[in-house]
This record gives sequence, C-alpha cells and structure tokens, in this order.
Amino acid sequence: MFFRTSLAALAAVLLSAGGAFAQIELKLGHVAEPGSLIAQSADEFARRANERLAGKAKITVYPSSQLGSDKDMYQKLKLNQLQLWIPSTIMSSVADEFGVFEMPYIIKDRAHMKRVMEQLGDKYFIPAAKEKGVLVLGQWENGFRHITNNVRPIVKPEDLKGIKLRVPQGEWRVKMFLTYGANPSPMAYGEVFTALKTGVMDGQENPYPQIWGGKFHEVQKYISLTGHVFTPAWLVVSTTHFAKLPEDVQKIIAEEAKGTEDFVRELAAKMDNELLEKMTSTSEMKPNEVDKDAFIAASTGIYEEFGKAVKNGAEIIKEIQALAQ
Repeated sequence: MFFRTSLAALAAVLLSAGGAFAQIELKLGHVAEPGSLIAQSADEFARRANERLAGKAKITVYPSSQLGSDKDMYQKLKLNQLQLWIPSTIMSSVADEFGVFEMPYIIKDRAHMKRVMEQLGDKYFIPAAKEKGVLVLGQWENGFRHITNNVRPIVKPEDLKGIKLRVPQGEWRVKMFLTYGANPSPMAYGEVFTALKTGVMDGQENPYPQIWGGKFHEVQKYISLTGHVFTPAWLVVSTTHFAKLPEDVQKIIAEEAKGTEDFVRELAAKMDNELLEKMTSTSEMKPNEVDKDAFIAASTGIYEEFGKAVKNGAEIIKEIQALAQ
C-alpha cells in the first residue's frame, strides 16, 4: 500500500515538473528605460501576448540594456540567447534598405509611416530583413527626434559646427550630422547620460520619450525642436529560431505584435503632447524652434548618396515621398 502511494506521489511530482518545464521562456530585450515609449510598448505587448499564450509560453521583458547594447542583442538574437528584440536606428546596420528612415524629414507624420509600411513593407523592408535572418513582426516607433546640447540653441545646421554629438549606431545618422558640421559619435544609449553629465558629449538627439526616459533633460541646457528624423522601432525575431516554436505560439506573438501597433501610435502622440512641457518645467532646459527649411536644404547630398549607395535606394525614396500626400 505504501509502495503504491509513493509511486502515485512520485508520478504527481513528475507530472507537475513536466508541466512546469513545458512552458517556453521567451526573452524580449530593449535598451529603453522604464516609462519610455518603447518600454511601455514592450510591456503592453508582453501583457497581451502572455494572456493569450496562457502558460504555453511566457514573454519576459528585459529593459534598460539588461541584455546588452543593441549591437549585443543583435548577436544574441542570432544565437537564440534572446528571442525578441526591439531595435530602431540600428536596423539600418542589419539591412541597408532601413537606412532610408535616416533620411532627414522623409517621414512627415505617423499616418505617412503607416502608409509606407502598408504599401512598401512587403516590397522592400520585410524581405531585406529576412535575407539577414531577421523577421519583422511589428512596426512600432521611437518617435520624432530632436537635438539637445549644452553649447547653444540650434536654429540652423551651421549652429552644430564643432558640437560633440552622440548618435546611435547607423552610418547615415553619422553622415547627416557630419554634413551639418557636428562631430557625431555613435554610443550605446545606456552610456549617454554619463557622457552628457561629464562633458564627454556636448549633446545628443532623440525623441521626447527617450530624452525623458534617459533623464537627459536634467543635464542639458537646450532642446532644439528639429524633428529631423522619424525613427521607427521594430519588434523582430530570428527567422531560424522563431520558426522552431509551436505554430500556435508563433501565431499569437505575430498577431499581438501587429495588434500593438495602434496602441503605440496613440501613446506616442500623447507623449509628444505632454513630455516637452514636463521636461522644460522640471529642469533648466530651454526649447527653441528651428529653421527646418535650412536643414532640408542641407540634406540634399545625403539623399543623393543613399540613392546611389543602396540597392533600389532612389526608388525607395521616391515611393516614400509619393505616399506623403
């Protein structure tokens, strides 16, 4: 009797352990700080997906560069050391075609970006990423970028002359600011606050949510409202490793990646309306308007270079611009 009872108890333990181990653990990494647009987007996506996954799999979010820089996470994605990643600018280093989103003022507003992905996503961007082993599941955003610094207000491109400016990893952002006369240096997002505080960098450029999330307003004197680049963010997975997940898990994750897009756009617009006031009212940082026509005029060469350097570059630019209306 005791033997049968012990066997039954052991079987129950093994069944319980088997059920626990059956759950698939999925790591989602990003560099953004808590409260930022990307962080809130990631948390909302994970909440929605986990609710539907119902124990078959669980997505755990690792914010604030906990899994390394974007460059590190790209490598870890390939090695299946994380399963989901939210890159933004660095996508231009993954596939050349994504560099078009580095062209100054090419994206006019969020509705324009939505049309671009609806009509050109499957034509150019998703296939280009797939060729590099990266599957784009959702187009989220990092937002419209503005310049902060401790030297002077930036009104025209020439005002950037000599300013040490942190930029994200991406060759076109570097080229753009070199054209404007700045001294741009790529640097991981997690290192920026200290670089600004210590004077290693004079300034940086980011959307409001990233400036706020990184507390850059606490160590910067000026914010110039350039809106020079709209930076999409992308929820991506490895084409190889994602395909090995159960089909129902893949389906739920893909559906919620797309389903979160409208949430992201609405939250981004709300944050745009609120964060500039919050930053300038709680710090010494002063805002100023800029001469956008001067920046657009100074950007002609970057468009021409991209059109020649990237396969179908000129066509991609032309088709995006045609969707602006």
